[in-house]
Amino acid sequence: MAEGYELPLLLFAGFRSFIDELHAELAEQGHPDVRPAHGFALQAVGPGGATAGELGRRLGVSKQAAGKTVERLERLGYVERADDPEDGRRKLVRLTPRGVDVLTRSAAIFDRLRARWVETLGEQRVGALEADLRAMVPGGGFRLDAVGWFGS
Repeated sequence: MAEGYELPLLLFAGFRSFIDELHAELAEQGHPDVRPAHGFALQAVGPGGATAGELGRRLGVSKQAAGKTVERLERLGYVERADDPEDGRRKLVRLTPRGVDVLTRSAAIFDRLRARWVETLGEQRVGALEADLRAMVPGGGFRLDAVGWFGS
């Protein structure tokens, strides 16, 4: 019988292998500076944009930490700040075409990585693994505030 600590470490190692391969491919495809935390932030910005405060809440970090992430992503060309059409006093963080590109490429790479797992383990086993994990994860899914949780 496996030790109790092995399961979370194996789950994390599987996650890490996906993320490491994703970032290696993204670097080859013109996105060498994007980091795992950036992916969470870009997802949290979403297609409609977000204020720095909203971004912080979505990521589970302070508004100041979210602001620093936005500054970094802005320097890298993944987001831009624009006036909020609903409230001229606020600034919205929005994805740039480069930000959309990295998310689109990431989705395609994740699909290829999953396909490799299917090739090795079979569709039935991978599907069962995904179903079992969905059953065990509180709330039925992944939360973007993992970045804040890791940093706590």
